[in-house]
Amino acid sequence: MKENPADLVLSLADCKQLLGMRYAEWCSATPTLEADIAAAAMGLDDLGHSRVLYGCLRELGADPRGPERESDPASYRNVAFLDDPWLDWSQFVAANAVLDSAFTLLIENLVEGEVEVLRSRLRKMVTEERYHFLHGRSWLNEASAREPIERAWREAVEFFGPEGGDLRRRLAERLERSTGRSGTRCAAGPSRAPSTRARSTCSAASKKSATWWPVSGPAEEPRAAPRCPFCGSREGEVISLFGTQAITLQYRCHGCGSYYEALKYAAGEAASSDAPPPRSGA
Repeated sequence: MKENPADLVLSLADCKQLLGMRYAEWCSATPTLEADIAAAAMGLDDLGHSRVLYGCLRELGADPRGPERESDPASYRNVAFLDDPWLDWSQFVAANAVLDSAFTLLIENLVEGEVEVLRSRLRKMVTEERYHFLHGRSWLNEASAREPIERAWREAVEFFGPEGGDLRRRLAERLERSTGRSGTRCAAGPSRAPSTRARSTCSAASKKSATWWPVSGPAEEPRAAPRCPFCGSREGEVISLFGTQAITLQYRCHGCGSYYEALKYAAGEAASSDAPPPRSGA
């Protein structure tokens, strides 16, 4: 993309800010408790990403933001899909699966580019977006959301630029790997939210890392199963990609049946199997 980097970063920051707000609006209205927690965590992630992107503008030269942004919503450079609150769960799924993935592609392009401030500051976002992709993929395969997905696809294509560009191709490949279907035909049936009794497959999706896309340079990998704080067992199962904080996973211990949380990444954390077990009754 040959666009001015500052203009592109501002547009991406506006999209991320509004996407985070839309996710947050659903944090107590999704079909499952797991999805409630995921909506809140992804909202926090994207609001944080927008702050980082806005913070890069000054170092890219002239800040394209003008005083009209204080009073004119039309001065924001986001995709139209994010303008209004979503009234149906299928709209959330479409944004999570299609638009969030499209924004991640742009972030990857900036990380792989030649602007050092973007290469260094945005790399961590790609790692965090992995969990957004897994959550969107799991619901894309469950929810009937054809109309919102096709709208999100059209807006992603317009956001990228001319149809047939490399970014459009890469987005199509990711969605096809996620669903086994190609193009915008990744959902069928009427746009209808699933039953609130439906069970999300997001924890199962986390185990299928082959569908994740490669990113240049070293990237953190999710941690090995942590030790249960109640019985000391390492036989734990991920039950949710998001805990009470955006940086945690939720586990269920196969040894004692207890539920606990652990950091998604165990950098610098001792994980030796000969570490002493927790005290009885902990």
